Amino acid sequence: MTWQRIQTLYLGLATALVAAMFFCRFATIIGPDGAEEFIRYYEKMPFLVLLIMLTSAHVAAIGCYKAFFLQARVSMIAGLLAIGFQIWLAIDFFRFMGQMTFSVTMLFPLAAAFLDFIAARASLVDEMTVQSIKAIKTKRRNRK
Repeated sequence: MTWQRIQTLYLGLATALVAAMFFCRFATIIGPDGAEEFIRYYEKMPFLVLLIMLTSAHVAAIGCYKAFFLQARVSMIAGLLAIGFQIWLAIDFFRFMGQMTFSVTMLFPLAAAFLDFIAARASLVDEMTVQSIKAIKTKRRNRK
């Protein structure tokens, strides 16, 4: 695997953000007696499934570093999944706003989606550059 291209770094950062959510708390419930109870992302089944899907999509996107178009497509799919996860988190935020204190980690999927779309753009730019160089070389060979 190569870390020489910037999109691989973006995808690595997005993967780290999503993977960190496995170990972070989602919200804190403060009881009437002042006792705190933490809710983690892996304790809610839909969140766990989405985290596994997002992590798998990011690892697959990093693994496609030689196929620029495939990496761009997988990055876009991972970004769309991250936006869907962010929407789900926002719905829970507004639904339980008065009852829970939410963690800043709720914004990690939004940051990961941003990094995914930047990585997809960089992959497409790399592919277009390679294709244009091939076209120029072919054109020069045909002139001779």
